Amino acid sequence: MKKFLAIALLGLAAATASAEKADSAKQAVITYDSLETNEVTQVTILTGNVVVTKGTLILKSDRAVIKETPEGDMFVTLTASAGKAATFRQKRDGGPDLWIEGQAQRIEYDERNDMMKLFSNARIRQLEGQKPTNEIESEFISYDSRKEVFVARNDASGVNKPGQGRGTMIIAPRKPRAAPATPASSAPAVTPAPAPAPAPTTTPAAGNP
Repeated sequence: MKKFLAIALLGLAAATASAEKADSAKQAVITYDSLETNEVTQVTILTGNVVVTKGTLILKSDRAVIKETPEGDMFVTLTASAGKAATFRQKRDGGPDLWIEGQAQRIEYDERNDMMKLFSNARIRQLEGQKPTNEIESEFISYDSRKEVFVARNDASGVNKPGQGRGTMIIAPRKPRAAPATPASSAPAVTPAPAPAPAPTTTPAAGNP
């Protein structure tokens, strides 16, 4: 039976830091080995080490198809060669070193709706610096950075299908546990010896020198 794994080290409820909002105002810079564009349909096909950079967002794949709407929004479909993966990485709001990254056989990026969809062998991770804080693995994952919502399904079609496997979520403590108190010593208590009584004072008898 095909399995998929969903892991949330801090819980999916904590996965609420949205993508870098300033990226939407940045221009897209695209590098590639080969390009074919149709100005009538506004469709561009790029192949060979394709890298799309828009602010902190970086999309990479062997092949990309970019469709531009009349309003100027991009819809990017990344496709990886066999044995490889298309990838994305983007900074998240909420801290100086928060990131989200993902990979899959195919990735669709909808610029207008701030939506990322990953198909086949999909994985998304949130990181603080280099440390993963949340991770999801499934056949299909969608990430809505505007609504801050993740959806995982066990089939690349985007729906759950019977027999395609079950998911597992692991939730780690959200804050470190306090160290246990040091147990008291089991040795018997030592009772201190009583102080010696003071020596009696002798009063000389009357008439004695």
